[in-house]
Parts: sequence; C-alpha cells; structure tokens
Amino acid sequence: MALFRRGKAGKADVDSTAADTTTQAPAPQPAKEQGPYDRTEVSELGERLDLGSLWVPGITGMELRLELDQQTGDVVAVSCHLAGSALQLQAFAAPRTLGIWDDIRDEIAAGIQGQGGAAETRDGRFGTELAVQMPTGPGSFAPARFLGVDGSRWFLRGFLSGPAAEDDQQAAELLQVFADVVVVRGDQAMAPRELLPLTLPEGAQPGFDEAGQDGLDRHDGHDDARHRSARGTDDLQPFERGPEITEIR
Repeated sequence: MALFRRGKAGKADVDSTAADTTTQAPAPQPAKEQGPYDRTEVSELGERLDLGSLWVPGITGMELRLELDQQTGDVVAVSCHLAGSALQLQAFAAPRTLGIWDDIRDEIAAGIQGQGGAAETRDGRFGTELAVQMPTGPGSFAPARFLGVDGSRWFLRGFLSGPAAEDDQQAAELLQVFADVVVVRGDQAMAPRELLPLTLPEGAQPGFDEAGQDGLDRHDGHDDARHRSARGTDDLQPFERGPEITEIR
C-alpha cells in the first residue's frame, strides 16, 4: 500500500525528483500561536527531547518509542503512546515553495481504498486531515487519522491510532504533543519526501523488560511503511512495528 511515493510523470510537482540544493538557513520567523514549529521559531529546546530532526515534547504518562530500521539500526520514526492511543511522527524534506501534503494525502487515500479500506478528508486542528479505516484482515478494519503540516522545506506527518483516531477527547493530549513538536530541517541538500534523519538521545541504550528482552521489538524483515523515505516503495504497511527503544516520561 503506497503511502509515500514520488509524483507520477506529468504531475505539477516538478520538484519531486530533484534535490533541494538550498544551503542557507532560513531567517528567524515571528512567533505563532501553535506549531508544529520550525527551529527558527523557537529559542530553546525547553521540555523537549532532542532527536535530531525532531524535538519532541514529553507529557506525564506518555511512553516514547524510537523505531529502528532493522538492517541499518537507524532511527526512522518516533511514536508517542498514551492511554491506549499512539501518535507516530516522521518529518520529510520538502520544496521551499511547494507543499506536499495535498498530494501525499491523495496517495494515502488511494492506497487504502485500493486495499478495500475507506478514507475521507475532514477539517481538523491543523487543517485538512485524513480519517481512514485501515484493512487489518479479511473483513476487519481499524480506524486511524493522518495529520500533515507543510513547513519551511519540511513536511511533518502524524499518524494517530487507537481510541484517539475516533475520539477527539482521547486525542487532545496527543494533538497537543503534535502542536509542540519542533522540526530541525538543517541546511543539507535532500530530495523532496526524503526522511529527515533522527538520532538517539545522548547516552540512550535499549532497555530490558521483565523477561530479559532487550526492548527492541524485532520483526521478520517486512517493510514498515511508516519508516520509508518515499523512494518508490509500494509495500507500505502502517500497522507493522519495527524495533523500538522505549522511554517513559
């Protein structure tokens, strides 16, 4: 199920196959009422965890999971778990003058509908979002919500699952986490839709559970759609989980 793909030939997104060669950091921006924020819009890290391209706020009772690529060991996504719901975060490079959320949203919807699920757009706290019913097996579905914000040469995607996917009250705290995220784009040249690099916090090590496991939830090698860099991968499975390192705030 292709959730992130390059634009097809003939589409208006002509930047989708060319790297953003901008090297100069953007000028500081005026403060705004809510984020997600660009690094230029905040003065300090504050009560956030520095994960490289994302600064993620912590709230009481939230479990933060860093999802790893099993082959490379790279951090490829951040998941915030709270009261049975989860918010997954990923940031991607984007053109300076052209947002990519509209195209990505259409691709996600088409992919889900093509697998027998349902998808519809609706107005949300951060603009247009996508409410979906994800096919999880023969005749079974799970609700989810995709959030998207186009920033300054970046795109931030949020994936809400669990009770928060359908209940705004359950979603409130995780939506506030999304609103307080800071994206650190950097000045490196990157192709649009390429995943911005995430890093482990300084000194972070895999934890151990009561059974003595190392805290990394390994799977059997299937691609995890939420982790891909949008380089043409079609086998995208947003409900598969990769290895994880867990931190409880």
